[in-house]
Amino acid sequence: MFARLAATSLAAVLALPLAAMDLKELSDEERAQLRAEVRAYLLENPEVIMEAIEVLQNREAEAQAQADVDLVSDNAEAIFNDGFSWVGGNPEGDITLVEFLDYRCGYCKRAHDEVAKLIETDGNIRFIIKEFPILGEQSMLASRFAVATKQIAGGDSYKALHDALMEFNGDVTLPALRRMATTFGLDADAIEARMDSDEVTREIAESRALAQRLNITGTPTFVLQDEMLRGYVPYDQMQLIVEDKRG
Repeated sequence: MFARLAATSLAAVLALPLAAMDLKELSDEERAQLRAEVRAYLLENPEVIMEAIEVLQNREAEAQAQADVDLVSDNAEAIFNDGFSWVGGNPEGDITLVEFLDYRCGYCKRAHDEVAKLIETDGNIRFIIKEFPILGEQSMLASRFAVATKQIAGGDSYKALHDALMEFNGDVTLPALRRMATTFGLDADAIEARMDSDEVTREIAESRALAQRLNITGTPTFVLQDEMLRGYVPYDQMQLIVEDKRG
């Protein structure tokens, strides 16, 4: 039996019915011999290990993707229709792209122009921004100011400030934010007074709670229709995913 095992693939060995090879029924000598045969096979055919690792990784990726689909389905209303997140692009678009972002995140800044290009060139994507400040006090300061701007001055002013914050590379301070607001003709005093309000706090807290339910731990994270894209995704790749979603 062991001579035959040495001549077959490890996969075939492991696929044998339990009745044909019950380890509990083997003697200590037979177990030792089997281990030696398997070890010898792996040393002679190390590529089998890499093949097994690849199969495992593929299975884990498929399981994660399906788990993400389930998470999106279970939280769809909060993701796509929370009633307070900024909605742009084509509000009637056939594809919805949601981005969880942090204004201090380098990869969010890198993705900013590419997301804008995707939305502009496609023309049929509904785009939603979720404020998810996770990189410290400056991130929270920026998000509070942005949300307060939206509540005080509306969506267009919010988007203008949002774009400016994504392109801003200095320290985020209140004076810097006020100067930015003034550049767009906004009432910096009113926005500052709103920053620490319960209404602003509630929006950020709800987005954070949603991110936790979706197991989001980093930015940027995208929800593209029913799929979650964790991390930076180049324009070309995102474009292909959108095309795939349309079938």
